[in-house]
Amino acid sequence: MKKLFLLPALIFLYMAAFCQEDSTAPVYQRFPTIPQFTIFKAPDSTSFTRNDLKRNKSVVFMIFSPDCEHCQHETENLLANINKFKNCQIVMVTYLPYSDMMAFYKNYKIADYPQITMGRDTKFFFPVFFKVRNLPSIFVYDKKGKFKKNFEGSVSTDLISDEL
Repeated sequence: MKKLFLLPALIFLYMAAFCQEDSTAPVYQRFPTIPQFTIFKAPDSTSFTRNDLKRNKSVVFMIFSPDCEHCQHETENLLANINKFKNCQIVMVTYLPYSDMMAFYKNYKIADYPQITMGRDTKFFFPVFFKVRNLPSIFVYDKKGKFKKNFEGSVSTDLISDEL
């Protein structure tokens, strides 16, 4: 009889100990709104913050590295399908040096795409806030600034645009 009582008690204690809320969840999941941030835009290094985002437009953040082949392919796919993103704002963010960002900016002619803002994250805010593990990392927010979906690594532009 004691064994029958002991087994459910041990199961209950085990569940109570290991069914805690995950405190290691990324900040963007615990606070699902667009965070306060500052990046320095290409080509002139002017600051760009959350307050500079266009109102009532979905936002796609793409954390990338200019020397990452997956990031280059993702950018090529994004630009080839830019019409799918005409009603949103794309913010491409890198933490690498300004010269690397500018070479990427010029190579892909980002200035020709008014819905794309590219900038440098000098404080390494985005990789920490979003707990970035793979590049490119893409985070989609709706028109009201609420988090919708994230993608890690190369992803189809259809999957991204479906979230807008």
